[in-house]
Amino acid sequence: MTIEQDYISTHPKSAALHERAARVLPSGVTHDARHMRPFPLAVERAAGSHKWDVDGNEYVDYVMGHGALLLGHNHPVVIDAAQAQLERGTHYGASHEHEVAWAEEVVRLVPSAEVVRFTSSGTEATLMALRLARARTGKPAILKFDRHFHGWHDYVAASSKYGGAAPAGVPEATAGTVVVVPAEIEAVHIALEERPDVGAIIVESAGASSGAEPIPPGFLRELRSVTEEREIAFIMDEVVTGFRWAPGGVQEVEGVTPDLTALAKILAGGFPGGAVTGSREFMERLAFTPPGESRPEKIGHPGTFNANPLSAAAGVACLREIADGSHQRTASAQGLKLRVGMNECLSRLRIPGVVTGEASMLRFLLGGDSPPEPRDYHSRDVPPGRLAKGSPGEAMRVLQLALYNRGAFFFGNSAIVSSVHSDADIARTLDAWEASLTAVKGEGVL
Repeated sequence: MTIEQDYISTHPKSAALHERAARVLPSGVTHDARHMRPFPLAVERAAGSHKWDVDGNEYVDYVMGHGALLLGHNHPVVIDAAQAQLERGTHYGASHEHEVAWAEEVVRLVPSAEVVRFTSSGTEATLMALRLARARTGKPAILKFDRHFHGWHDYVAASSKYGGAAPAGVPEATAGTVVVVPAEIEAVHIALEERPDVGAIIVESAGASSGAEPIPPGFLRELRSVTEEREIAFIMDEVVTGFRWAPGGVQEVEGVTPDLTALAKILAGGFPGGAVTGSREFMERLAFTPPGESRPEKIGHPGTFNANPLSAAAGVACLREIADGSHQRTASAQGLKLRVGMNECLSRLRIPGVVTGEASMLRFLLGGDSPPEPRDYHSRDVPPGRLAKGSPGEAMRVLQLALYNRGAFFFGNSAIVSSVHSDADIARTLDAWEASLTAVKGEGVL
């Protein structure tokens, strides 16, 4: 039986549910990353570092809510707060104490945070950050970096993993205000000379695809210097890295203070929620003008689910739990064990490829000239062109199926580690990794 045949025979209920889904959902999915052949897995429940599909198969989970679950699934601190709020209501249509406490926790942890505005997602957060930046600087254009992902809205779709140079559906007038350059400081200088209308620079704080393609050392500090000299707004997208690299995110680690920061994921403890935060001078455009005062035009920002009580209660509990950095240190240590073990396996099996990572996230690439050394690799240890090229598509697809068959639920060719992944989880995953590589190699795909 082939790997794919084994997958099909082991997951009949997922297959049946996908057939239903395909009749009412485009390609049968609600997130592009969940599309896969022959069909995606459907999950029924989750707890801690594990989840179970509709066929009853158990997995060690490395998707972790797309990075939202630093504390793992159903952490009691977060769940208790959410359950207590459920009894009081899910939506008041009014101000409430939880939203104030949530903002206070963001201000306490994030170095650049003076004022906070909540949204329902990371995409909304980057959209609002860009509008605030343009309003403040009075310049219409923005500069982003090749393959950096900031959500799916029109201003950031170009040259990301979900859109090419001219994404379908984005008006030319909008696309013309977006400048895309490589993550190189010289390229930034050249672009700004050519486009004096650039009013904001936005960057994925660890590099493209959540650090899979890292930015050069010192790059953030160079960007901060350039933006200050030219009076351009500097936006750090910490949707993924915020509260994960450290309680204060990458900006805490690097010692860089942006004008605005976009947050989501861990922010809400696994519930929907995003935020824009930054200096008062940038955020004041969201404030109403007191009677008798004269201020620039206010930026309107409604949003039915902004800081809804359920997300806010969960968010407060989560941020208080992770504030001392111990969860981040544990997750990073477990991620290191996994990366080293995966590279040792590639080396032992003489399979060309490499597993790279930073903090509690990793990415694996297959192919290349030789197997890796049995050690950890920071993403900066791999040539950028190699990272951008990625792995052979069919080999990656079959390997993912093989890993599922053996109870390891990776996020494509990535893994996100939580603070509740145990040594037993890592050992089980490494066994699945070795068996899966052997199986894929046996089918002649590698």
